[in-house]
Amino acid sequence: MSTYTTAGSKSAQVDWRRIPAYGPIDAVLGYVLFYVLVDRATSTIVSVASDIIPNVPASAVRFALAALLWFVLLVTVVDSARRQLAALGFGGYETGLKWPNSKPMPTALQTVAYLATVLVGGTIAVWLFDSAIETAVGLITVVAALDVSAFPVGAFVGLVVFFVSYGAAAHSLDRLLVGGLRAVVTWSIGVE
Repeated sequence: MSTYTTAGSKSAQVDWRRIPAYGPIDAVLGYVLFYVLVDRATSTIVSVASDIIPNVPASAVRFALAALLWFVLLVTVVDSARRQLAALGFGGYETGLKWPNSKPMPTALQTVAYLATVLVGGTIAVWLFDSAIETAVGLITVVAALDVSAFPVGAFVGLVVFFVSYGAAAHSLDRLLVGGLRAVVTWSIGVE
C-alpha cells in the first residue's frame, strides 16, 4: 500500500516503511557530545585566546563559542528536518551512498549486530569519556603552544577510540530506535 502526493506536475511515491528517516538519534547524540566538549573546553579556549591575542576580552570569546553552539544546533536541526521531509517525499536528500536492495527496517541479524555495537561501543565510550574529554581539552594548549614534545600519544589514541566507539554506538542506537519506530508505524497503518 502506497500513498501518492502531487506537487505541480511531479508526483512522488511515499514509502511509509522508510518513515521516519534515519539520523535523528545520531544527530542529537552528536550535538550533545559537541556541546559537552565545548562546555568543558571553554575556559581553556578563553585562556589560550587571551594569551595569543591579549586585547580580546574573555566575554567576546565566550560569545563566539555560544554563537558556534547555536550555529551547529541550527545546522543539525535543518539537516534532520531535510531528511524527514525527503522521507515524506518533499524535496530531496542525497546521502551519497545508494543501497538499492536495503531493507527499510533492520533484519534480525542486523538488529543483533546493532545491539552488540550499542552495548560494546557504549561501554567503551562511557569508560573512556572523562579521559577523552580531558585529552581533547589538553590538546588545545598543546596545539596553541606548538609543543610537539608535550603531545600525549597514548591519550590521543584513547581519544580516537572514544570517538569511534561513541560514533558507532550512536549510529547503531539510531538504527535500532528508528527501525523499531518504522516497524510500529508500518504495523499500525497496515503496510507490508
